[in-house]
Amino acid sequence: MRKILFLLLISFFSFLNAQTKVSGIVIDEFDSPVAFANIIFKGSSEGTITNDNGRFYFESEETYDTILVSFIGYETQELQLASKVNYELEIILKESTEQLDEVVIYTGKQSKKNNPAIDILKKIWAKKRENGVNKFKTYQYDKYEKVEFDLNTIDSALIKSRLFKGLEFIFADLDTSRITGKTYLPMFLNEVFSKVYGDNRLALRKEDVLGNKNSGFGGNQAITAFVEDLYSDYNIYDNYLKFFDKSFTSPLSKTGVDTYNYVLSDSTFIDNKWCYNIIYYPRRKNELTFKGDFWVNDSTFAVKKINLEVTKSANINWVKEIYIEQDFNVVNDSVFLLKRDYMLSDFAFSKKEKSRGVYGKRTTVFDNYIFDQEKGEAFYKSESDPYDPRVFDRDTTFWKNARLERLNEDEAGIFQLLDTLKTVPKFNTYYDIVSVLGSGYIEIDKWNLDIGDIYSTFGINDAEGIRVRGGARTFFGQNDPWRLEAYTAYGFDDKKFKHGVSGKFLLDRKNRLIISGGHRRDVEQLGLSLTSTNDVLGRSIASSSLVSVGNNNRLTNINLSVFNAEIEPIKNFRVLVGSSFRTLSSALPEDFSLDYVDTSSPTGISSEVKQFDINTTLVYTPGKRTIGYGVERLNINDNHSTLLFNYTKGISGFLESDFDYERVQFSYTQPWQIGGFGRLTSTVELGKTFGEVPLGLLSVIPGNQTVFSLYKTFPNLDFYEFVTDTYATVHLEHNFNGRLFSRIPFLRKLNLREIVGLRGAWGQISDENIALSAPTNIPLLAPDEQIYWEYSLGIGNIFKIFRIDFNFRGNYLENPDARAFGVTGSFGFNF
Repeated sequence: MRKILFLLLISFFSFLNAQTKVSGIVIDEFDSPVAFANIIFKGSSEGTITNDNGRFYFESEETYDTILVSFIGYETQELQLASKVNYELEIILKESTEQLDEVVIYTGKQSKKNNPAIDILKKIWAKKRENGVNKFKTYQYDKYEKVEFDLNTIDSALIKSRLFKGLEFIFADLDTSRITGKTYLPMFLNEVFSKVYGDNRLALRKEDVLGNKNSGFGGNQAITAFVEDLYSDYNIYDNYLKFFDKSFTSPLSKTGVDTYNYVLSDSTFIDNKWCYNIIYYPRRKNELTFKGDFWVNDSTFAVKKINLEVTKSANINWVKEIYIEQDFNVVNDSVFLLKRDYMLSDFAFSKKEKSRGVYGKRTTVFDNYIFDQEKGEAFYKSESDPYDPRVFDRDTTFWKNARLERLNEDEAGIFQLLDTLKTVPKFNTYYDIVSVLGSGYIEIDKWNLDIGDIYSTFGINDAEGIRVRGGARTFFGQNDPWRLEAYTAYGFDDKKFKHGVSGKFLLDRKNRLIISGGHRRDVEQLGLSLTSTNDVLGRSIASSSLVSVGNNNRLTNINLSVFNAEIEPIKNFRVLVGSSFRTLSSALPEDFSLDYVDTSSPTGISSEVKQFDINTTLVYTPGKRTIGYGVERLNINDNHSTLLFNYTKGISGFLESDFDYERVQFSYTQPWQIGGFGRLTSTVELGKTFGEVPLGLLSVIPGNQTVFSLYKTFPNLDFYEFVTDTYATVHLEHNFNGRLFSRIPFLRKLNLREIVGLRGAWGQISDENIALSAPTNIPLLAPDEQIYWEYSLGIGNIFKIFRIDFNFRGNYLENPDARAFGVTGSFGFNF
């Protein structure tokens, strides 16, 4: 959601020295568009490929007077250009009458046999580990990266619209994209210069950021995190290239022959190296594929140049175009090193040709390669500080030397444009609106306070009826070393006020030593998680769900005080030690009782649990990337695994605490990118409680009586249907990202995505714990006879934002009010 809102923000809101510009359409003799036709400037290797509709646009900084247009099965057309700028050309290709000896020619799908292009491709596979920095023991190089966002498809109607009234001055200098031919206005620029070191023998890599410069909304770390996640590194030699959480089949992959058509088109000298030109385009529509061409050396079979353009039919949302160029530098007869990487993404709500959107452009330049200089393992394990204030305060002399590619006039003008815009009230209003939608908080700068979050303002549940909530937090900046938060809420049925307050303090930035504490008194649905809640501000969706399935009346009054200390001695490894004191009682005792046997009570029964616990938690998240250095950081990626171990010791007597017990819990969550077959997410959870405890302290197999699809819950279980003191659960969910539906003709154009899920739970509850909680008015059952299981079949990407899941219960259908079938759903903005 944060990513899409950022694009909306940019939407609210130069000069390239191109000498030759050409655009138009390529058709055959029957007026049908010719997709994937090859067009180049004669006497050069500069060119492009027509899109699915036969249209093209490209340009060059050089002056050319002739283009060549070719495609398999057609005669090559040579066309003289009347001027430097030639738009809306119509080029007609005639069917070829010639036959080549080397390969059988087809229009459309190409043969996999006796195809010289595929023979070359096989040699690329064999040599890919020998090319580039992989040939050396160690390597280092300079890396300069600039990321830019531009408002595109600007016309007079947009300029004169009420949206930009009073902001017309920003359109004074517009330019034209060399890829799409559309006008655009730069609005954001981020530059980073770093030195990269690597050791192939130790499989270690280190990147020291030496300079970071932002324009536009650079102070907003949510935007910076979005940029970091959006433009993750990739290697064209990998089988799959990951963009926008999707895996695209690389044209250089070993599975490419089943995904792409390949054609050997041309050969020529590039930088004194004889290279072959191979055109490729997808065999099927609606798959995550590219079209384009590449030049490969005839002896090393290293790629010299490649361009990749995502086909318009690819099953990806909010992105109309993705275009990639990579150029490799020839160091000697056997070494080709990446010199320049360029990526353009056209974000838009519609894939129609004239729809407006936002360009996201990343340019990365590599230089000053040095090889086989020993650094030692300790060098790679020592980390520089990417948030050192000096990194963000480099002078003009530093950037003059650091820019391996100079800024053009438009890019250099962004800094001045944004400084001017920030003085315009209307622009600040737009910025504030989108900032509120993205963060959920309303900023009050003069008080250094945020009001919110606004998304928790309204709710409904059986105990409170209609519920309203208001809250606030301190906010001096995004890297605050401390933060205070508080809220209050009121239920109109129970006529009670609730509240929560918390504080977090970062004491040591290097080791991430944080102390935190807080207090909360509220109504909560505790049957949604296997772990006890120690969050004094969080609230489950089940506690305020507007629509529930069955009787959603098993709610708990919770009075919670916590104190925690946290440290991160090793990157992505956190140790948390804390204590909590909880008082639990039923919010609706007539429907849901937490009563238990208490011999010290005059009645022999108690309805309230008082419990003091000491907790130790270890969390390891290898591969996790974050941004910021304050007490609260932002996550950049979600493709990392999470291992969690928790030990809880309950102590009786202290603060009138009721029970002595011990609990150990372990969970492991792992996302798996399974090539072109989508993404699998798996979670395993194990736990055991030692000692006798009542219902309020037992482990509940997480049911789900909401209408929302919630991962790690069982949508066909009611809350508290299964209660355990020993348990094991497994959750598997796989999103095929449209891989199957793209094979079905009548579903292909809908770009739907298929999701399957499988869930299982096993558990036990001791006779002693059953007897202790005998006074309760709900059955205490555990899935001990056989593993309880469910499966689901889901359809995602409905109208690009909705998902619906059909959930089936596998067994224990004899349980009271067991739900054999249910439907849940969710919505959100996903690529």
